[in-house]
Amino acid sequence: MAEFVVGQAAPDFTLPASNGEHVSLRDFVGKNVILYFYPKDNTPGCTRESCDFRDKIEEFTAKNTVILGISTDSLVSHEKFINKYSLPFLLLSDTEADVCKQYGVYKLKKNFGKEYMGIERSTFVIDKDGKLAKEYRKVKVDGHVEAALAFVAEHLS
Repeated sequence: MAEFVVGQAAPDFTLPASNGEHVSLRDFVGKNVILYFYPKDNTPGCTRESCDFRDKIEEFTAKNTVILGISTDSLVSHEKFINKYSLPFLLLSDTEADVCKQYGVYKLKKNFGKEYMGIERSTFVIDKDGKLAKEYRKVKVDGHVEAALAFVAEHLS
């Protein structure tokens, strides 16, 4: 499922999380969820984006909003990333890219003349009822977290 309509139920999933448990989207019904897909732990853009979410965590929490990051990295990689940057939210490991494909963010990418499959930076805002409220695709890091927070504040609080 790659085409989403605002107001429709967000696809549920279950993935291993950085807290050692398996986490499902349905676990967060009653809270808004920022579901951000990012290409790789410890890379410049992904580090900036994750740290921007970290720096705004209190504001998101005050708006009844949970942040979940998803990449194809392993839990070991996530643990190092979390510890290095003191990330206060769960990172989920989608090593087979199943959820990435379900959300339509696993794409053919080109870098330095090489083609490969990878995650297109994307964020989905899911409301407390589990429905898609907003999607951001081909995300540019600068200003993105602020835009997502403004959307939550204006539309979901």
